[in-house]
Amino acid sequence: MVVRPRFDAYVEASRAMFAIFERAAAVVERVSIEEAFLDVRAAPEDPTAIARRLRAEVREEVGLAVSVGVASTKMLAKIASRAAKPDGLLAIAPGDEAAFLHPLPVDRIWGVGAKTARRLQAHGLATVGDLARLSQPQLMAVAGRATGRFLHAVAHNRDHRRVRRRRGRRSFGAQRALGRGPHGAAELDEALASLADRLSERMGKAGRAGRTVTLRLRFGDYTRATRSRTLARPTAAREAVLLAARGLLRDAEPLIARRGVTLVGITVGAIEPDPGAAQLRLPLDDATAAAPPTPPATRR
Repeated sequence: MVVRPRFDAYVEASRAMFAIFERAAAVVERVSIEEAFLDVRAAPEDPTAIARRLRAEVREEVGLAVSVGVASTKMLAKIASRAAKPDGLLAIAPGDEAAFLHPLPVDRIWGVGAKTARRLQAHGLATVGDLARLSQPQLMAVAGRATGRFLHAVAHNRDHRRVRRRRGRRSFGAQRALGRGPHGAAELDEALASLADRLSERMGKAGRAGRTVTLRLRFGDYTRATRSRTLARPTAAREAVLLAARGLLRDAEPLIARRGVTLVGITVGAIEPDPGAAQLRLPLDDATAAAPPTPPATRR
């Protein structure tokens, strides 16, 4: 059985859930549509009691089960919440951090993927406790400078990051893979139109608008290039985004002819609130509504 996804339902549930979070904590740091850090240090109530109430309120008001980790640092709270899944609560009391952390496999650390875990295990480092027994220079020799410093800090529960309310998103993007082979002008224009539709809808629902339209291309030799145009006014209108993207695509036609194209994408940046406040000028005003496109930036 195939069930069609309902993204609108996800967004509605997320908003209801975050409204509950905002009632419980002075500072809420959104991590994703369904995940956040809450700073409850200033609350008079015990943190574990707050977590219990959050779980109960989300289940009653939103109809969802949530897992919560309570700890003295963001990293440890994240690890605890993972350990509590799919529907639980795990609180790590101050002073019990090492007893909880050290028996865990290294791949339970947030940010340690399969490749890093295999490298550590090849050196006999299977648990967080194994990491804690090494000095920072020793871990850096095994995993590299940045990763070694990170692992040493986690193993000793050193995480000085504060819970911070994040700024709104800075861009909206969408892309389409085209596959190999020649792609005609009509096919590329259809792809741009579809991407502009998606971006306009998403920005409209979020109540946001942007001024910078960026065209992203991946060529047949797997190199990439971007071209950008800054508009005179912020917009969320499909026609305005598409107009700018079409102009950028025309500028890139010589590169596409030489290298072929396997992916096209559009990003709208310089995001501002209130998409209805102003719109891009009409096509006849395009010459004054946008700055010249920036030179392509290519990376491998």
